Amino acid sequence: MKAFLILLILALLASACGFRKYVWFISLGYGAAVALIGAGLLVLFRNTLSVGTVLQCVLLIVYGCRLSGYLAYRDLKTAYTRRMKGEVKSDKGVSFAAKTGIWISAALLYVLQTSPVLFRLADRKGTDAFCAAGLLLSLAGLILETTADLQKNRAKKKNPGRFVDTGLFRMVRCPNYFGEMVFWTGVFLSGVNVCHTAAEWICSVAGYAGIIYVMFGGARRLEIRQDKNYGDDPDYQKYKSTTPIMIPFLPIYSVKKHKWLVA
Repeated sequence: MKAFLILLILALLASACGFRKYVWFISLGYGAAVALIGAGLLVLFRNTLSVGTVLQCVLLIVYGCRLSGYLAYRDLKTAYTRRMKGEVKSDKGVSFAAKTGIWISAALLYVLQTSPVLFRLADRKGTDAFCAAGLLLSLAGLILETTADLQKNRAKKKNPGRFVDTGLFRMVRCPNYFGEMVFWTGVFLSGVNVCHTAAEWICSVAGYAGIIYVMFGGARRLEIRQDKNYGDDPDYQKYKSTTPIMIPFLPIYSVKKHKWLVA
């Protein structure tokens, strides 16, 4: 599909910043790619847009801009980079070929994640119950993720040396990752009734499964880091053993031992 290839090119352009610092392929470049894909969809299908599909594209743009803006602020204006030094692999020793592989695979994942919106627009389905439900779910996820990031920032400013267990963090240890999963669940749901071919289903499922895997991989890295920083704190041990790591009310308290979660 021509539109799919155009979106892939946009995702590649937006995430090319990773060649400067390779972790940006999956951080700043991730947000920028999703935002540019949303804008690209608005242009490509400008003559067949409905209220629902316009809002879907706008949500992608808002999501991407918020994520990239937050990550840029965190890296440049806070002590995050200093705290993570030694825990995040540097560019040293990462070959150009390896960077190129990460770049292409990441950009492809971003297009697959947004493919349900593309398929709806290409099929000219407009706004229906699936579109509306997906929009509401994605909006809820965006609000959850944004709120969690703000709450964490406030808590860390107040007490930088303590783990965060206030606000949404009372319910789940990774509410920002949970919010992101809710957002993409909404995108996936919106495309359930517009996927007609095996290729469309493969794209939609692969994109959704891919981002869920990445989120659980991120939760595992966070758990390992927090165990290292707070493992001797009885309050942390109690918090960890009583608060689900990823999904509220689902009694999964640790993913540390799952080494296959290497995202």
